Amino acid sequence: MNIVLLSGGSGKRLWPLSNDVRSKQFIKIFKNDDGTYESMLQRMYRQFKKVDEDAVITIATSKAQVSAIRNQLGDEVGISVEPCRRDTFPAVALASAYLSDIEGVSPDETVVIVPVDPYVEEDYFKAVKELSEQADKGEANLVLMGVEPTSPSERYGYIIPETDGPVSFAANFKEKPTKEQAQEYIAQGALWNGGVFAYKLRYMLDKAHELIEFTDYKDLFDKYGTLTKISFDYAVVEKEDRIQVRRFSGKWKDLGTWNSLTAAMQDEVIGKGILNDECSGVHIVNEMDVPVLAMGLHDVIISASPDGILVSDKEQSSLIKPFVDGIEQQIMFAEKSWGSYRVMDVESESMTIKVTLKPGNSMNYHSHRNRDEVWVVLAGEGTTIVDGMEQIVTPGDVITMSAGCRHTVIAKTELKLIEVQLGREISVTDKIKYKLEY
Repeated sequence: MNIVLLSGGSGKRLWPLSNDVRSKQFIKIFKNDDGTYESMLQRMYRQFKKVDEDAVITIATSKAQVSAIRNQLGDEVGISVEPCRRDTFPAVALASAYLSDIEGVSPDETVVIVPVDPYVEEDYFKAVKELSEQADKGEANLVLMGVEPTSPSERYGYIIPETDGPVSFAANFKEKPTKEQAQEYIAQGALWNGGVFAYKLRYMLDKAHELIEFTDYKDLFDKYGTLTKISFDYAVVEKEDRIQVRRFSGKWKDLGTWNSLTAAMQDEVIGKGILNDECSGVHIVNEMDVPVLAMGLHDVIISASPDGILVSDKEQSSLIKPFVDGIEQQIMFAEKSWGSYRVMDVESESMTIKVTLKPGNSMNYHSHRNRDEVWVVLAGEGTTIVDGMEQIVTPGDVITMSAGCRHTVIAKTELKLIEVQLGREISVTDKIKYKLEY
C-alpha cells in the first residue's frame, strides 16, 4: 500500500499539551503492553505496518511539524512538507507529486489518503487495506470510506450510497448538516464521510494539472503559497461522477477535544497525579515534574505542561479555543529530530533550557550573532565541537560559546544538558547554520 497520512492543525482544543508546533497527534496518551505510551501518529504508523509491513507511508505536514515527526518515527518515513497551509486539495496534490517525482511511485499504483488523528481499532486498518484493493480494480476514479453513523452528528459530511451493499457507487454528497437534516440523511442510509479515500496516482496527477498550472513537484512546491485554499471535497469529490464508497462499521472517533480524548485513554492519570476516592470521571495528564492532587471532583480534566495548566469541566473543555487564542504563547516544549527541549526559565537577558539529545544525534553546527551560550552537561556522554575543536564531555563539564562562535554537540549516549542563552536580543531567528565534516 501507498499511504499518505494527513498531519496538520494547531490542536488548540487540546491546550496546553498542543500548540502550533506540537499538535494533538504527537501527544503520547495511548498505553502499550510494556507500560510505555505512544502518540496517535506512532499508533497509526505502527498499525499500518502491522497490516502491511511493506506499506510505503508518507506524512503530509507543515514545516513546523517535521522535527516532531522525525523524533517519533525516525528518518525512514517520507515527508511531503507543505510550505504553508492551503487546505486538503493542495496538500493531496503536493503529496501526489512527491510520490511520483521523489519516491518514484508508478502512476498506475493506488494511493490512500488517511487523516492521522481518528481513534480506531485494528479492523480500521484492515478496512483501509481493502479500500486500496478496491481502488486497484479501477471501477471508479475515487473510492471513499463511509463510516456507519452512530448518531445524527453535525460535525461530518454525509455520503448517500446507491445501495446498502459493502461497496456501492455514491448517489449524493451532503455537507455538514443541522441535526435534523442529519437524521433525514441517516434515514436514507447515509454514511459519515471520514476523509479516507483512495485513487490511482495517475488520476490525481491529471486532476492536479487540470486545476493547477505546474510542471513537477519542485515547481508545485515553489508556488504552493500562491495556491487557492480549497478542500479536496469541494475541488474534486463534488465534481467527480465515478465514485464508490466502501462501508466501515467499526469504531471511529475524532479525538478533537479533551472530552473525547479522555474517553479513549486507558489510564485516569498520566504523569505525576493523585485522585482521592471521591473523584469520578476525572483525568490528569501531567507533563510537569511536580505532583497534581485532585480531590472530590467529577467529570474534570486537569492538564499541566510547561505551556500552561488547564482545569476544566469535560463538557466545557470543547469551548477552549477562543480563550487559548487570547493567550500570548511562547513554545516551552518541543520535540526535535535529534531529541527535545524544555524552557526552564526566561529573564530579560537570559533563557535557560533543558536539552535532551538521543544517542547518535546532534544539533546543527551553528552560531548566533547576538547571544552567548553556556552548556552544563547533566547526564550521558558526547562530543562538543566549538570552532572546529573537539572535546569529549561527561556530567559536570561546562562549555562556553561566545557570540559568533560555531558550535554543536553530538550525543554518544542519551545526553542531557542545561543551555543558558545570554544576551539582550534572544531570538529563534538568530541562528546561522554551517556544514560540518565530522
